[in-house]
Amino acid sequence: MSVLTRDEAQTRARLLDVHHYTIDLDLTRGDETFDSRTTIRFTVRGETGTTDTFVEVKPAELRTVTLDGHPLDPAALTENRLALKNLTPGEHELRVDAAMHYSRTGEGMHRFTDPSDGETYVYTQLFMDDVQRVFAAFDQPDLKAVFDLTVTAPAGWTVLANGIIEHTGDGRWKAAATPLVSTYLVAVAAGPWHSVRTEHRGLPFGLHCRRSLARHLDADADELFEVTRGCFDRYHEKFTEPYPFDSYDQAFVPEFNAGAMENPGLVTFRDEFVFRSAVTDTERQTRAMVIAHEMAHMWFGDLVTLRWWDDIWLNESFAEYMGYQTTAEATRFTDTWTDFGVTRKPWGYDADQRPTTHPVAPENVEDTASALLNFDGISYAKGASALRQLVTWLGEKDFLAGINIHFDRHKFANATLADFIDSLAAATDRDVHAWADAWLRTTGVDTLTPRITGENGSRALTVDHHGTRPHRIAVGLYDQDLTDEGRLTLRERLDLDVPQGEPRPIGKLPALVVLNDGDLSYAKIRFDADSFRTLHARLSGLPDPLTRAVIWNALRDAVRDGELTTDAYLDIARAHLPHETDLALVDGVLAFASAQVADRYVGPEQRPAALATLTDLCRDLIRRTEDGDHPGLRLIAVRHRIATAAHPHTLAAWLADGTVPGGPELDPELRWRILTRLAVLGATDETAIAAELERDPSATGREGAARCRAALPDPEAKNRAWEAMFASDDLSNYLFTATAQGFWQPEQAQLVQDFVPRYYAEAVAVAARRGPAIAEAAGRWAFPVHAVDPDNLRLGRACLDDAEPIPALRRKLADQLDDLARALRVREARTH
Repeated sequence: MSVLTRDEAQTRARLLDVHHYTIDLDLTRGDETFDSRTTIRFTVRGETGTTDTFVEVKPAELRTVTLDGHPLDPAALTENRLALKNLTPGEHELRVDAAMHYSRTGEGMHRFTDPSDGETYVYTQLFMDDVQRVFAAFDQPDLKAVFDLTVTAPAGWTVLANGIIEHTGDGRWKAAATPLVSTYLVAVAAGPWHSVRTEHRGLPFGLHCRRSLARHLDADADELFEVTRGCFDRYHEKFTEPYPFDSYDQAFVPEFNAGAMENPGLVTFRDEFVFRSAVTDTERQTRAMVIAHEMAHMWFGDLVTLRWWDDIWLNESFAEYMGYQTTAEATRFTDTWTDFGVTRKPWGYDADQRPTTHPVAPENVEDTASALLNFDGISYAKGASALRQLVTWLGEKDFLAGINIHFDRHKFANATLADFIDSLAAATDRDVHAWADAWLRTTGVDTLTPRITGENGSRALTVDHHGTRPHRIAVGLYDQDLTDEGRLTLRERLDLDVPQGEPRPIGKLPALVVLNDGDLSYAKIRFDADSFRTLHARLSGLPDPLTRAVIWNALRDAVRDGELTTDAYLDIARAHLPHETDLALVDGVLAFASAQVADRYVGPEQRPAALATLTDLCRDLIRRTEDGDHPGLRLIAVRHRIATAAHPHTLAAWLADGTVPGGPELDPELRWRILTRLAVLGATDETAIAAELERDPSATGREGAARCRAALPDPEAKNRAWEAMFASDDLSNYLFTATAQGFWQPEQAQLVQDFVPRYYAEAVAVAARRGPAIAEAAGRWAFPVHAVDPDNLRLGRACLDDAEPIPALRRKLADQLDDLARALRVREARTH
């Protein structure tokens, strides 16, 4: 498939004004294809002469095409492009009649049959350049148009779309015409949905899911609507431009590749957010944040849309920042920035230290394939961190004033970084252009280190700055609590600009100095020797979870940089995590300690000791929560106790009893976790997996069974899993991921060692056949992540040099290989 280049898009935007799409989809044509009929009205600019351009469509069969009533030859379609030649200035009408393939990979029109009840659902994910999988289009974000949509669906189905939709009889559904929106934002979801509806501020609000999830959605509908209303009202307090669409539906759809998608009026979410098993309050908070994030896109992205994909930060960084900030302001979840600090921010830090890093706002993104690679920790987490720093530096009043100027200037149109900075500049006297150059056009992570000089009683603080960006940070000075030797009290929080001028007087020597206290900037921090001794002894005695998150991130960075040993990190976790109260911190630290430290950063000889430390830590947390007052903390401890188990006996007893002693009872999610770990340890078999699947025949159950079967330490099981992933194209995106997650296990390194050299050629081949979504899954989940050895690194680098993987796989492999090289360095540092 030809990808659209920036130059081609700019040329086409100069030639055309696109006014109106009439789209008629027929979803009653069978399991493999649907019919798509499109009429596009557009204008060719100019007064004389003729011009050539093209329209994109990727059909199963292109039946007929007419331009201004004259037939074009369908055979002239080249890959996904149909040439439109000798266009004269003025109005034109293009009609395209085609059959289109349903997708099984979450791209285009995805089709899913629920194994629980046999019901079928379809939905669109048209992001970037997948519109052409559903209807013919001039597929670029700056050719906005009005969309009129009609859908024919099977009897008993409901159809959802961007606007209010009416059932006109005989399975026909007619959606209200949209305002001017970009092609990638058109959305359809059809099937026998279970729906819960309400109204707010005169607008219809709806929640929708598969029928098999109905009772779970009903149980959470009040909370979901409460979050939705709270965020909706808060955005109307922040933004002068009202919500720009006629309804607000939220559909939880199966096998969704992203967390959610901001289709105007019809936001689609992965339906794991309809919780069917017990979850922690942090997971509920994450769901609320995603709701707030996608709602922010109604303004950032949908009302004002990027002109080209080099400005994706205008969409994602803003939605990320607004999502966390507005959730904290408008819902019961007030500690969102702690969760951001411990889960999202490390994603940005890691991405920014790899060779594949890029600026938050890159200047030249050549084509859509390249643009897709930038939807990463930099565009989301680093970009949101940069905006949080901008608000700290600029002040929220001027920041919001600039945003509202931007909406007013560019509503229902497109904008660039330069446009946005000009809008900010109109609201402040500060040099926001210089700020943007320093923060948005550069790469890498600055490092800040405290240096304390002088005699006791007249100490001074200097921040050594390794990097190029200016920072406005808070510095926390903490003293030991005289009434409780385990606690620390905040003496003073200083505001400091870095680079700084003169050293800052701080009086007597603090027990602990925390740079970037409150996590308002984006930088790695280090500690002076006295502070490190204090946090080693008293980290859990700090009063603010956000301060503790800053410190845990610093310790994580130090391990990754080889400056702190894995033993020291695990010792600190063992000492302080049993006393931690913040769920996001407990989960985040345990996740890093198990998935990175125990699974990758220590060698096979040291791994049993690392797992034993984590198992003991989880036991402490389980004992601490026996009173039943901390169910979320107990759930986290139980999950990680399962993941770190080196022996099967306790887990097998839990599974047989259907409960952890003292609770919780094992719901489907916990049962599949236990069975997966038992499979890894060789303590279950196909009979038990099949029985569990019969007990839970849901889509999630199918994924659990695939994960367990791939995890069995049996050569035949490994071969079957490998063939399913790489020799057959039958697995959906979710079943591919589940199989990959089960396949590689540290305990089974020798069993699967012969698959490591096979991986690279076969991943390249499956990515080329099945496209970016499977390429991403193959690079992320099917990579031999636990083969931490020079041979794997050599094989991977040779693949990048010689095999020409498609861009989506190339990016994932480059990142994985950099992480592999880092793990080797950490292991080497540990032995010296």
